[in-house]
Amino acid sequence: MSNSPLPLVAALSSSFTTPAFEDFLTSHGQAPLTAKSVSTLQVNMGKVCNQTCHHCHVDAGPQRTESMAKDTIDQIIDVLDRTPQISTVDITGGAPEMNPHFEYLVEQCRIRDRKVIDRCNLTVFYVKGKSHLPEFLALHKVEIIASLPCYQETNVDQQRGKGVFDRSISALQTLNTLGYGKEGTGLHLHLVYNPLGPSLPPPQHDLEQDYKKELMRQHEIHFNQLLTITNMPISRFLEDLRESGQVDSYYALLQKSFNTTTVEDVMCRSLISVGWDGRLSDCDFNQMLDLPLQSSSPQWIRDFNLARLEHRPIVTGPHCFGCTAGAGSSCGGTLT
Repeated sequence: MSNSPLPLVAALSSSFTTPAFEDFLTSHGQAPLTAKSVSTLQVNMGKVCNQTCHHCHVDAGPQRTESMAKDTIDQIIDVLDRTPQISTVDITGGAPEMNPHFEYLVEQCRIRDRKVIDRCNLTVFYVKGKSHLPEFLALHKVEIIASLPCYQETNVDQQRGKGVFDRSISALQTLNTLGYGKEGTGLHLHLVYNPLGPSLPPPQHDLEQDYKKELMRQHEIHFNQLLTITNMPISRFLEDLRESGQVDSYYALLQKSFNTTTVEDVMCRSLISVGWDGRLSDCDFNQMLDLPLQSSSPQWIRDFNLARLEHRPIVTGPHCFGCTAGAGSSCGGTLT
């Protein structure tokens, strides 16, 4: 099976000449890229969001209508009942909490003793009808991974919208009062950093120390870890690159920074992404590029079959250089 990029993906690289990612792996003795297991279901609840962020690879926003139906959620729950090997359900969006069935999915996963992660933009707590969410998440011991691309107001509002920083700080303080981010509570709160422009994130550990120092000094905020994530050349961030004439230079940076030691732990090797409509992908980025799983694998959550998904060939494209550049990037932060 060829893992050559589909036309949509090939078009993303503009005029930049680069080998197919799989060919690049071959030249480094690391092909083919295959899955090792499926321990995580990453569930995209839809593209509805209360924010419109410049770096969003989902192209989410208030005007989007795509939202996962309860029937699809029930199919996910059925998969969990049949597949004890899946230990984690990683819930994302859009703002996943904007889906009317968000609480139902969380409750059903926790009843089945699965770890649940909520990728939260924090400001969703201030949407009408969502003020109960901090207490709900704490009650069910949901791990929160929250977007905060900087500890300075100007940078956050530039990337995510005016007023987002103040609301995010207020939300973090609320979570702290419930025990999130504090030792011994079992309530884990992690923050996410994305670069403002076409550059790789700085070393995760060093930046985490800066975040902890400044957020404590300025706002008395506690959190557990900082996750640094590379901006993927997809959707809005790609459009920003085009407008500034930096598409080619950004792809060149990603390829030049390829790190062989990241390949072992890229997230697609232990994860399956479930789209809002139930379609399966190797990762959230492939999902946004309409890249399905390789043809011999089940394509929909209703057809989920662990034996046919473990050790599958992974579909790749030029965007995959983003996950393997520098210290590597995944939904769990750096890889090395």
